[in-house]
Amino acid sequence: ILPHIPHHARVLDVGCGNGRLALLLDRERPGAAYVGVDAVPELIEVARTRAERLAHVAAEFRVADVARPGWGGALPGPPFDCAVVLAVLHHIPGFDLRVRVLCDVAGQLKPGGRLILSTWQFLDSPRMRRKIVHWSGVGIAEEALEPGDYLLDWKRGGRGLRYCHLVDKSEVERLAAESGLHVRETFRAGGREGNLSLFAVLGRNA
Repeated sequence: ILPHIPHHARVLDVGCGNGRLALLLDRERPGAAYVGVDAVPELIEVARTRAERLAHVAAEFRVADVARPGWGGALPGPPFDCAVVLAVLHHIPGFDLRVRVLCDVAGQLKPGGRLILSTWQFLDSPRMRRKIVHWSGVGIAEEALEPGDYLLDWKRGGRGLRYCHLVDKSEVERLAAESGLHVRETFRAGGREGNLSLFAVLGRNA
């Protein structure tokens, strides 16, 4: 994604986790200003601790749940040149909610700003397909779900279940159209396979 992040940009990292993008920008985009948001306070604390080693990027971190209205109201500073939403949208249930999240993120961009997102293409990976479990195991009727909704077993460091929606290229195009954005470019990368995620670079409409 680095070629799509301008030098000296103001960057918003939605779902920043432990803040690893800030460390990358510190090496590759000195002079950038970075704001990371995540819903998990413990991850934000880790990110703030890691940010103490930053030498070339000004970074701030905020606890915010982007699935809830009004999360962006307290973000610091002027609009952003670039927003990054990596491996987030496929964990947000419901097309309408995904649209609202993208609208909220787009609203943080300056005119002509870029939004970079990635979503897992897990049905293309035999490794990931083996993680799919039936909804009956958690007492959810499939009639209550949207096409493309799946439940994935996650056993790293214990056992958990993750909601994942298959946000493929056609849905990315629909989401962009509904959110006042347009698709500038798409490509595949990431994961052990080298193509687990669909990346999309979206532009904010004038």
